[in-house]
Formats: sequence, structure tokens, C-alpha cells
Amino acid sequence: MADPEQPRAAPPPGPAARAGSRDTTDGPILRALVTLSVPIVATNVFQSLYQLIDTFWVGRLGADAVAAVSLSFPVLFLMISAGGGMSIAGAVLVAQTFGARDQAATDRAAAQTLLVVGVVSLALSIAGYLLSGPLIAFFGPEATVEEMAVGYLQVSFLGLVAVFVYFVFQALLRGVGDAKTPMIVVAGTVVLNFFLDPLLILGWGPVPAYGVVGAAWATIIAQGLAGAIGLVLLFSGRYGIHLRLRDLLPQRELVTKILRLGVPSSIEQSARALGLAVMMLLVASFGTTAIASYGIGARIFSFVIIPAMGLSMAVSTVVGQNVGAGRDERAITAARLGMLAGFIGLTAAGLVLFVLAEPVVRAFVPSEPEVIAVGTRFMYILTPAFGFFGLQMVMSGALAGAGNTMAAMMLSILAFWVLRFPVAWVLSVPAGMGPDGVFWSFPISNVLSGAIAWWWFLRGRWIKRVVDEDVALAGAVREEAIVEEGVGEG
Repeated sequence: MADPEQPRAAPPPGPAARAGSRDTTDGPILRALVTLSVPIVATNVFQSLYQLIDTFWVGRLGADAVAAVSLSFPVLFLMISAGGGMSIAGAVLVAQTFGARDQAATDRAAAQTLLVVGVVSLALSIAGYLLSGPLIAFFGPEATVEEMAVGYLQVSFLGLVAVFVYFVFQALLRGVGDAKTPMIVVAGTVVLNFFLDPLLILGWGPVPAYGVVGAAWATIIAQGLAGAIGLVLLFSGRYGIHLRLRDLLPQRELVTKILRLGVPSSIEQSARALGLAVMMLLVASFGTTAIASYGIGARIFSFVIIPAMGLSMAVSTVVGQNVGAGRDERAITAARLGMLAGFIGLTAAGLVLFVLAEPVVRAFVPSEPEVIAVGTRFMYILTPAFGFFGLQMVMSGALAGAGNTMAAMMLSILAFWVLRFPVAWVLSVPAGMGPDGVFWSFPISNVLSGAIAWWWFLRGRWIKRVVDEDVALAGAVREEAIVEEGVGEG
């Protein structure tokens, strides 16, 4: 292994040294985490604004409309999660080959990731569109809610490929340490979505009111534009990665590596998404008010944990690059700092939301007093344990960056399927607590899974076992690049 304190040579000229790409294998680790996480957090805030803006304007249509979007979200998230692991795999390969200073292998890994993600997203788009009706009917909502939810889902699935293209663009640039470019792209498209939402949902002038379906159209138009811009930038070669058409031809070895790393990540995300869907099924048994209240609380939760997601992604990049460079001590330090920052930051955010719970919920459904009351109670129960969720999120990112996507999968399954859902069912049904039982399952599972993540980190074995395996993986990718590109090709 290389000495973690020994300075390394500057990166070779080429795309890896251009634009916003950043080598995190040298210099202060905390500064690297902050430099990466701040734009990642901003990007995720902007990305979440798509959903929050949708919910805000849909809320003007009443509780049924909010319930329809809330009911659709777990289904859409499940389909996105089923293919999302391939983007994570690409980010891992890109980060490790970038850390190993192999630009040709970095470009090739990026191209093959785009190919795999494109094929997977097309299949999921078709399947999701065809299954939208049966999936929503499975929850057993009221007829009005079901009709709106199916329409919202079908339109969303029409734009799924464009959404995946943007996700992979963001993941690949993050692998080379460029978090600013995706932030700028998504910020512009959120502004576009802000104007499209009221126009298409409520109508104006010659534009008819499409209702809930209009929210889906607004989002896919904006995200489709983001995906198109991402492709142009990747093919330009000016942002740390240079896509070429010849690299998009299937390469069995690299596709196999992407699948080997990506399938556990997809299972992890799908298990989480399926957990949300099953939880929604449980909540749906208590009526429309419970669905709307839970949906608003869950959206606020997903917004507040964005700092932990940003830290998780930043830690994943730093860990991945340092694993590729053979600097495991820096990887361990990055994980430790990230987990502590995640715990402190999310605990503070939770306390602020605890105080502001009622006005925050009221902002989404100003004319639904019953939803406001139940949603506020959910916030009071949910917010104090946010910090423990931060521990789990950051540890998952560290495991993914080290290439240990199997362990990240196990941690996620433990949190959702061993802890959260069983607790939710026991408290809400046998214990007779109703929706409150579901609400209490969140802090209970967050505390337990966060404690397990910290224990897993302290054991230290996660990095010792993975380093040798994935340094060899990066070497194998490098050898492929030498053989296929030719020693003399620049």
C-alpha cells in the first residue's frame, strides 16, 4: 500500500485535469469533503425541489390530489431504484480508476455505465408504464385518488430514460470529483420546473389545466433537458470524462464489473423503495387523511436528510479515489469525519423542524385542518432521531466507495426490513396505535440502524477486506484500457 502521507505526483494532462474534476488523494480530507459535499447537497436540494414544488402546487387541488402524488411516489421510487445501482457502480469504477490515474479506463468505465443504464432504464420505463394501473390498485385507494395516481405515474414513466441519463451524468462527474457542474445544470432546470408546474397543473390562458398529470409533465420536461445537457457535456471531454461512440459498444468484462457492483446497490435501493411502498400500503389502510399526512411528512424527511445524502456521496467519492490509489487510511478518516458531521448536522436540522412542525405542514395543505393535525404529530415523532439516520447514510456511502456494495445492501435491508416495517406493523395493528404506530417506527429504526452503522465502522474490517479486492479491480480495468486502446494511443 502507498504511504497515506506521501505526496503524489500531479495528475497527467487530459480530461482528468480539466474543468471541475478534483483529485482527493492528497491534501486535507475535511476540506475535500466540504468542497465536494456542499455542491452535492445543493444539487440534491434542487433535485428534491422538483418533488416539493409538485406537492406544493398539487396541494392547491385538495387532499385527494396530494394523496395521489404521495401514493405514486413509492412506486416511481421503486422503479428508479431498481436501476439506480448501475449509476453507483459507474461512480465507484470512475472514482477508483481516476484515483489510480488511468484516464482511458475512466472514460471507458463511464461509457459502459451509460450503456448499461440506458438499456435498464428503457426496460423499466416500459414495464412501469404498463404496470402503473395494477400497482396503484394494489394499494386499494379511493377511486378518485386511484385515477389521478395512475395518470401521474404513466406520464412519469414516459420520461424515465431522460431522468436516468441525468442521474448517470451526475454520478460519473462526482466520481472524478466534479460536483459543481451537475449543480449548475439542475439549478437551471428547477427554475424551469417552477414555472411549468403552475402552468400545467392549474392552466393559464390557452394552456389547459392538466391537474396532477401536469405536475408529472413539468418534471419530466425539466429533467429531460438536464439529461440532454449532461450528455453534451460528457461527450465534449472538458469535464474530467470524455465519452466516445466507440466506447459505447458493449464490452463484456466491464459490463460484468458494473453489474457485479451495481446489482447489490440496486437491490439496496429497491429494498428501501419497496419498504416505502409496503409502508404506504400499511398507511393506506387508515384512509386518505393518513396517506396525505404521511406523504407530507415523508417528503419533508426526504428533504431534510439531503445534507446526509450529500455527505454520503462525498465520502463515497473520497473513499473510492483513495481506495483506487491504495490509501486506505485516508479512506477510513474520510468515513469517520463524514459520519460525525452527518450525525451533528441532522440532529440540528431535526430540532429546528420540531419547533416549526405545524407551520411547515400547513404550508403544504393550508385548507385541510385534519391533515395538518396528523402531519404535525408525525413531525413531532420523526424529527428528534434524524442524526442517527445520518450515521447510516454516510456509512453506506463509505461502503459503496470502497466497492463493498454488498455490505451497503445488507445495512439498508437491516434498517428497513428487519427494523422499520416490523415495528410499524406491530405498533399500528396489533398494538392498536393506528398511523401513530407507523410514525414511531421511524425514530426507533433510525436509532438502531445508526448504532449498528457506527459499530460496523469501528470494527474496521470493511476497509481492510475491500481494498485489495478493488485495487485489483481498478488494475484489471486499466489493463483492458491498455490492450484495447494501444500503448501508443494518446
